[in-house]
Amino acid sequence: MSKIPYHINLTEDEIPRQWYNLRADMKQQHGPYLHPVTMKPVVLDDLLPIFCHELCLQEVNTTDRYIDIPDEIHEFYKIFRPSPLIRAYNLEKVLDTPAKIYFKFEGNNTSGSHKLNTAAAQAYYAKEQGITSLTTETGAGQWGTALAMACSYFGLDLTVFMVKVSYEQKPYRKSIMETFGAEIIASPSSTTDIGKMMLAKDPDSTGSLGTAISEAVERAVKTPNCRYVLGSVLNQVLLHQSVIGLEAKLAMEKIDEYPDIVIGCAGGGSNLGGLISAYMGDKLTGRGNPYFIAVEPASCPSMSRGRYAYDYCDTGHITPLAPMYTLGSDFRPSPDHAGGLRYHGMSPILSKLYHDGYLDEARAVTQTSVFEAAALFAKHETILAAPESSHAIRAAIDEALKCKETGEAKTILFGLTGTGYFDLSAYTQYREGKMTDYIPSDEDLERGFASLPKIPGIQD
Repeated sequence: MSKIPYHINLTEDEIPRQWYNLRADMKQQHGPYLHPVTMKPVVLDDLLPIFCHELCLQEVNTTDRYIDIPDEIHEFYKIFRPSPLIRAYNLEKVLDTPAKIYFKFEGNNTSGSHKLNTAAAQAYYAKEQGITSLTTETGAGQWGTALAMACSYFGLDLTVFMVKVSYEQKPYRKSIMETFGAEIIASPSSTTDIGKMMLAKDPDSTGSLGTAISEAVERAVKTPNCRYVLGSVLNQVLLHQSVIGLEAKLAMEKIDEYPDIVIGCAGGGSNLGGLISAYMGDKLTGRGNPYFIAVEPASCPSMSRGRYAYDYCDTGHITPLAPMYTLGSDFRPSPDHAGGLRYHGMSPILSKLYHDGYLDEARAVTQTSVFEAAALFAKHETILAAPESSHAIRAAIDEALKCKETGEAKTILFGLTGTGYFDLSAYTQYREGKMTDYIPSDEDLERGFASLPKIPGIQD
């Protein structure tokens, strides 16, 4: 048999024409979203003032296994898709492992990440509805950049509330978003009631994704012909990101491969949910049984140390409550460099799959060990990975080293969700030995759990 090439490429015609709706194959659905005032299940009319109509329908769809990708979105995908599946031969060699390591690389666009898959969809549906402006939040900046690109393409105005620590750490992320026409505001800010409240509590706050979400939602509902869009967590986002897993599975089938282990970094769940989608579908329907690993920062361990409970998706408590693994909406994550993973909760879909045992493992890793893996990967595979993606690299290396010990030639697939060219200050800190690790104590976590709402009949 001839050697498998480094790049296993698909053709333009092989870009999926439909998204895969994982919920259609789930044995049990996650609980309904709850209204933040009444604590009653949310109905469609509750969502429409915040989200675009078609996206609301996708959010609650539990029956349609496949949903057509509109031609306009499919044409946009052709600019940067299909993304390559790459065999990490050089990493295998330096690790001296019998494992076969593959990664799905989503960094081949200006945003440097997978976020453009759902940004294009959400901007398109807003444009089709006649919406003229959008608001959102961003942590590390990949999502804000992707949405700025999509809004520029579809002709929409955009305001991005960027978590303040990332706003200060990554000024060039702000610059590139502004290049595409977006307005960028450091969060918490004095431009919203929620932001003013947070600053009154803590004038030196470095911000959080939960706070930035609150500000973006507030701005959206107070602005005529405007809607809020979100880059992770929601069911609609995991639907759009399924294009990653569908492409990965098709590419691996071309070389007669099937992964034993599938690994993704986990913040809100968009990348992990997208990568595992097609393979999780196999597991749910009995066609395959890969081992799934969600990798999160030890500083914000929502799955590995969180609680499965109803919680607010934002710090200001104005969004619906979701059933998810959470550290509590008042949890204040450490200002480490994996900004895109600094979120207190996890996707309701992935939380339910983890709670029911289909998503096998949640693994928390420290920041210094992540950058150690990222540096090794960069030296041998020539890609400087984002800190978020590097969590998956860390776990992939660890699994490959286990194979070295046991002699098992397992096939490992991980998601490389983005590039780290805006994270050079973090790489510098790591090289100079100035990077530190933060792991919250049980007491730290209890303070976050204390903010979980008391819902009669559900969480008393």
